Amino acid sequence: MRHALDLAHAAAAAGEVPVGAVMMRDGVVVATSANAMRGGIDPTAHAEMLAIRRAAEAIGSERLDQCDLWVTLEPCAMCAGAIALSRVRRLYYAAPDPKGGAVAHGPMLFSQPTCHHRPEIYTGIGEGEAAAMLRAFFSERR
Repeated sequence: MRHALDLAHAAAAAGEVPVGAVMMRDGVVVATSANAMRGGIDPTAHAEMLAIRRAAEAIGSERLDQCDLWVTLEPCAMCAGAIALSRVRRLYYAAPDPKGGAVAHGPMLFSQPTCHHRPEIYTGIGEGEAAAMLRAFFSERR
């Protein structure tokens, strides 16, 4: 999670919402990313989406069933859907997102009977730092 938090700090410095993601396979980093929606002029360029795309490319498969995703914020519905479709084995996320999250909040995607894959989920790792970073980022813009 430390690597994901560092990526989130870099995203904030670049004016992006501070979210970082790291995809690992067998204890090795396969892909990393930070939010890049503003810089890339792409509303789908969430850290998780970019990490999933990069990992699939690096591995040479759309199936990431041997991979674990570490992300600093609870994934939204789009990202949770991509996690399910790519069959990520484990999801670790730091801060909950009561307004935009889709894992423990909102649609709770992985709890839906129509969800074809549910990763193991671990929360709260690095939560304090991730939440403080997000609060600071948004308070500076208000």
